[in-house]
Amino acid sequence: MVAKINVGDSLYGALAYNQNKIDEENGKVLFTHKMPENEDGIFSINRCMETFQMQMPLGLRTKKPVIHISLNPHPDDKLSDNQLSEIAQEYMEKLGYGNQPYMVYKHEDIDRHHIHIVSIRVDENGKKLNDKFEHLRSKEITRELERKYNLHPAEKKQQNDEYQFQKVNYTQGDVKRQIANTVKGLLKSYQFQSFNEFKTLLSLYNIHAEELKGEANGKPYNGIIYSATNDLGGKQGNPFKSSRLGKATGFEAIQRKIEQSSKSWKEGNNRNIIKQKIAGVLQLNISRLEFEKQLKDKQIDVLFRENTDGRIYGVTFIDHESKTVLNGSRLGKEFSANVFNDLFRMSSEDGGHTKQAYPPHDPRESFAPADETFEPSERQSKDSDGGIGSLFSILPDGSDAPPENDQVYPKKKRKRKKIN
Repeated sequence: MVAKINVGDSLYGALAYNQNKIDEENGKVLFTHKMPENEDGIFSINRCMETFQMQMPLGLRTKKPVIHISLNPHPDDKLSDNQLSEIAQEYMEKLGYGNQPYMVYKHEDIDRHHIHIVSIRVDENGKKLNDKFEHLRSKEITRELERKYNLHPAEKKQQNDEYQFQKVNYTQGDVKRQIANTVKGLLKSYQFQSFNEFKTLLSLYNIHAEELKGEANGKPYNGIIYSATNDLGGKQGNPFKSSRLGKATGFEAIQRKIEQSSKSWKEGNNRNIIKQKIAGVLQLNISRLEFEKQLKDKQIDVLFRENTDGRIYGVTFIDHESKTVLNGSRLGKEFSANVFNDLFRMSSEDGGHTKQAYPPHDPRESFAPADETFEPSERQSKDSDGGIGSLFSILPDGSDAPPENDQVYPKKKRKRKKIN
């Protein structure tokens, strides 16, 4: 079982992230601890905020009073809701949060069902709870729970995966082995529907792939050549033919993967899940850098392709949660390169920031769910003083839904009819 601990100052962001899973029917509340239950069993974000606020002291002595934890069992461990609830309660008690109010959610949007826990990390005097060696203690607790509940050692699997997907580092030598391991691992784990999407995925890990077509002895052939790159995409050292790395990295293997991915994409429901993630960030009407950061908090990398004039002519999204790579046009016209080019061109003309869709002190940033270290946004860092007012700001009208935004996407210009 792998535990991910993130801390921050946006309680609303943590609650909203989990509430979105519930609204999409991909999650539910397993149980709450030291929080009053609603008679109808429905959990409102505002009501949960009020409950946490009742137990939060007036004077906070830390800038990050919120903790958001995910507990991720091994994919082969099929646990009941009761077992997950017991594991969550034992984990919180052993970590030192047994007397804190917290909410436990179950996420079901991927095959590996897992749980998220939202709590506060200060005592009745506003002092931060003891977090010394917290991550080390967390690992010891998860190992203990694995033994008690006879679970698979997911930590070992994660370490292997992380090693497999490390960036290629030319200066470390043995470049052939580095490229082979990374390419094989990515081909096995990620879904993509074109060679260009596969190339974009590889670029994250300092690998360039090039498709070669030709004719030899009167017969056509297709081949792939891989090269190591630096962080700027510049090639380093000699390239390697796929035949030297193994058949699993060759042209035919990639074509089979593309066919499998296309079929899975048509039959699955990842399209709606990924669209909702990206659309939620687009509604904020923020700068390009902040857009990229917000998506990264949702475990999505976005890569733009630009010409020499700075015009965006291509966009690719890589969702690391569902392991899906796709060009923006696959999600719909509203996610095409032209839309982002117009959007961010308008942003740069306006001094690098588009008009904000929310009030300047609203703390509704997406809370990093699992793999990313949580950091408050630039707006939070500037406006937040760690006090309870900024932490518990709620919409002026008291509703859970964000205000409507009439400029979610730039309007398309109508083509003028030519007059003969």
